Amino acid sequence: MRNLALKINWQKENALATAREIIVFLQANKVNFYLDEEGAKKLNQPDRYKPHTEWHEIVDIVLVLGGDGTILKVSREFAGKNISILGINLGEVGFLATVETSELQTGLKKILTEDYLVLSRMMLSASVLRQGKKLAEYEALNDIAISKGPFSRIIDLKTYINDDFFETHPGDGVIISSPTGSTGYSLSAGGPIVNPSLGVIIITPICPHLLHHRSVIVHENDIIKIQVFSRHTEVVLTVDGQLGFSLQNEDEIIVQKSPNKTRLVNFKENNFYKILHHKLKMK
Repeated sequence: MRNLALKINWQKENALATAREIIVFLQANKVNFYLDEEGAKKLNQPDRYKPHTEWHEIVDIVLVLGGDGTILKVSREFAGKNISILGINLGEVGFLATVETSELQTGLKKILTEDYLVLSRMMLSASVLRQGKKLAEYEALNDIAISKGPFSRIIDLKTYINDDFFETHPGDGVIISSPTGSTGYSLSAGGPIVNPSLGVIIITPICPHLLHHRSVIVHENDIIKIQVFSRHTEVVLTVDGQLGFSLQNEDEIIVQKSPNKTRLVNFKENNFYKILHHKLKMK
């Protein structure tokens, strides 16, 4: 192992205390680590500052302190970079996090002894086309959602798979999710829970106005095109629930598997089904 880095969501209540505990552990074990500018200032570690744009050249693992939203943001920042992410949960459910604060010391020791796995997770790419011109391009670890704004009128989204017409979805919108994102927004909209190791993409309608409309699981290599038909209602594309782009009538959104992947650190005893049982409090 060369180096570690810390990426911290300072909005979390116990972020500072947890970060300090990690730094004490790393210094006691003579592990080299880096911080971004804000982290170096808040933790009084100016010598550890290194711009995060340079981390891919020197860092093996980024310790991400926060919830799933923080991990999603970091996954996009380092998409295509040879950096692994270890999520340390300062949030609530935390499906993407590997380590709870109550198990912090144990988790850090596993990192030092290299007693861990690196799981490769599919990402999605989305392009927005208007009259044939590409206006925006995004990558997502969880999902790409196309949904109506604050007004009550439904929108029509015409869906194609590999250029074959599939369905028109009248309703509040559609979520296109990776397997990792199946436990996020898609699940809230009634979509299935999917093992993140599977090579699939999930299409889930949001509040569909036709009773037979349900989630559909397609192959990871399928290309999904959504055409927007809404002259009077605001329509928005959202990326992992964090980035937004305003859509217009007849815009096209192309979603497919990204060439990039997110590398998540996990421990051998934490398989998907155990995590699912714990996070969803299944009996």
